[in-house]
Amino acid sequence: MILSSIFLGMIGPWQIALIVAIVLLLFGGKKIPELMRGLGSGIKEFKDASKEEEEDPKIDEKK
Repeated sequence: MILSSIFLGMIGPWQIALIVAIVLLLFGGKKIPELMRGLGSGIKEFKDASKEEEEDPKIDEKK
């Protein structure tokens, strides 16, 4: 647990800029919006599925 907090504290603005530059070089400028769109739709589907799962037990069974 302490080890993970040490690594998270070491990430600064220069490291983030380097990661962004590497991603741009690997995927190119045209592919990144497509990847982000896919990521966003995946997150939206996950949220919708988790909401449906929460609502299912609340259904009243009338017998």
